[in-house]
Amino acid sequence: MNVLVTGGAGYIGSAVARVLEGEGHTVAVLDSLVTGHRAAVALGVRFFHADTRDKAAVRAALEAHRAEAVVHLAAISQVGTSVREPRAYFDNNVVGALSLFDAMLDVGVRDIVFSSTAAVYGEPDHCPIVEESPTRPVSPYGDTKLMIEQVLARYGAAYGLRHACLRYFNAAGALPDAGEDHRPETHLIPRLLQLAQGRGEPVSVFGTDYPTRDGTCVRDYIHVGDLARAHVLALGALRAEGRVYNLGCGGGFTVNEVLTAARKVTGHAIPVAYGPRREGDPAELVASSARIGKELGWAPRHAGIEEILASAWDWMQRHPLGWPA
Repeated sequence: MNVLVTGGAGYIGSAVARVLEGEGHTVAVLDSLVTGHRAAVALGVRFFHADTRDKAAVRAALEAHRAEAVVHLAAISQVGTSVREPRAYFDNNVVGALSLFDAMLDVGVRDIVFSSTAAVYGEPDHCPIVEESPTRPVSPYGDTKLMIEQVLARYGAAYGLRHACLRYFNAAGALPDAGEDHRPETHLIPRLLQLAQGRGEPVSVFGTDYPTRDGTCVRDYIHVGDLARAHVLALGALRAEGRVYNLGCGGGFTVNEVLTAARKVTGHAIPVAYGPRREGDPAELVASSARIGKELGWAPRHAGIEEILASAWDWMQRHPLGWPA
């Protein structure tokens, strides 16, 4: 089908667009390029330079592409920044989503996969987290994603908008022709790999006394290609009442395990500084993907942290400064 990918010039969006194309869909990308990169859009993919808050521009893109479905990934997503600047997050994420949904309804597009986040759960009572776990976001970023899920539920009931929401924590790794390039970079894995290249800011590890395998926090890392494949599978199983799916790697990895794997993959020492716990950091954040496995047959194909890191390192070696301007 004809699919419009919002945020398709970003890290995850560019991977989703490529996997959709590989599955035979005709893809167009809509992106404001505030955080995305024009060079991340694959050759031959139609590109619309627009903001989702511009309803007229979104409607024009949907009509020009003759879109039959949307995969919505356009959002700003830094938890810490959202606490300092909540206004920007509610404006971009929530207002942008409402504008997109209204444009879709105006032109008769009623299928959407929404890239949500496991941050909607906040600090969980139990891990791995299941979809029925309480949703208690602790950041404006998590608030915005949960609000959009709630809007989709109402729009599905009222207007027949068929939707699925995917909740996950940390995307990592790279496709052969699409990798991670945030500016500034805040994610652990690319920061470690930048240090291996002799650039980037020092990395601090917060806490070595957690009740985990080695005292450092456990986090969920999923290969970006596996995330992209989940979006494609969800697109083929939409319903008006909606469906929520968690995406998890299985058991998670400690910070020290990620660091050890990064040193092994790169062959560099990668020095880090160890410090006390950071307030608000749970010992473990891991999501269960049992539901999407049972209903859609999804399972991560890149489950090992070394394999995930190796794909990211390979891309960074060929793109040492990221995407060209």
